[in-house]
Amino acid sequence: MPRAFWSFSRWTLVTQPAPSRPTVLIGAPHTSNWDFILMLSIAWSQRIEVHWLGKNSLFKGWRGPIMRGLGGVPVDRANPSRVVAEVIDRVSAGEVFGLVVTPDGTRGGHTHWKSGFYRIAQKTGMPVTLGYVDRATMTTGLSPTIELTGDIAADMDRIRSFYADKSGIRPDKQVEPRLREEGEPI
Repeated sequence: MPRAFWSFSRWTLVTQPAPSRPTVLIGAPHTSNWDFILMLSIAWSQRIEVHWLGKNSLFKGWRGPIMRGLGGVPVDRANPSRVVAEVIDRVSAGEVFGLVVTPDGTRGGHTHWKSGFYRIAQKTGMPVTLGYVDRATMTTGLSPTIELTGDIAADMDRIRSFYADKSGIRPDKQVEPRLREEGEPI
């Protein structure tokens, strides 16, 4: 299936090798629902078992079993810290997976990235792999995997530097990689 997708897609997969250990996989810029299809295609082509965080409304009714089957983990936006704790518990229990997070949220309307990816990586010791979509070059893939240092500003400078030349499918919906917590300990 993944090979056929890339054969017929207008997108080109340009990627580093998949990480060899559990990782937090950032999917950015997240400006369209097509990003989801591209990220799943990347993960499948790299043979990464992934879970991804999605708003709990995606898991209602007939879509629930499909979304869970694709690795979805529902997030209650009224209590987002609960999902961070659940992911930490799963990793601590020895579960191995790549966790796809779209920290820029819901395709627009935000001024900052959500910091859950950073908290999860810090508390579990998981590295961060920067997944990307770049409409300007019609490429998508994974960057090298990085270890977070705990210095939020320095870590986010590295992340911003990577995404500086990436353009989402809908550039008008793009959010600069910046956390509200920059300058404060998480």
